[in-house]
Amino acid sequence: MIFTKHDLHHYLTQDKKALAITRRRPKWFGDDIWKYQRYLRKYEYYSNSGALLRKWFYRYLHKKKGMQLGFDIPIGVFGPGLRINHSGLLIVNKHAKIGAFCDIHQGVNIGQNHSEKDVPTIGDHVWIGPGAKLFGDIYIANHISIGANAVVNRSFHEEQIVIAGVPAQKVKEKSPSS
Repeated sequence: MIFTKHDLHHYLTQDKKALAITRRRPKWFGDDIWKYQRYLRKYEYYSNSGALLRKWFYRYLHKKKGMQLGFDIPIGVFGPGLRINHSGLLIVNKHAKIGAFCDIHQGVNIGQNHSEKDVPTIGDHVWIGPGAKLFGDIYIANHISIGANAVVNRSFHEEQIVIAGVPAQKVKEKSPSS
């Protein structure tokens, strides 16, 4: 959660590093995903700090850019170092909790199963492949790779593994260098 200016700066810096961007500011044309992530973080900060005018301004920018790119990501869900690889459908439930340095592709749906709080908790350094669906009260450990089009509806507590399939299951151990 982003509560202070220091938190905001940390999140923005880590997101920029995750996206491998060296420029100081986004280009006038292009850099749409980076712009979206900046709006997301600033909207979260101003929502938590109580600055109403800036909150509504960044809420508007967040929603507008999200509709252009096909993203529906609420505030307060992702930790620092978020990397969104492509524009395209990306839906995340507002009660989900996703750790730091999540690498996510298009077509991913992270949603609830039955009740409102029946949502995934995802650890740090998780790679989520294109088209993956994660739902239900599940836990995904740190350093897991989720394969393309996987349907994850149960927890995986073992770290450093690759999961894939419908329904998802452990495919292999990751090498320490991955």
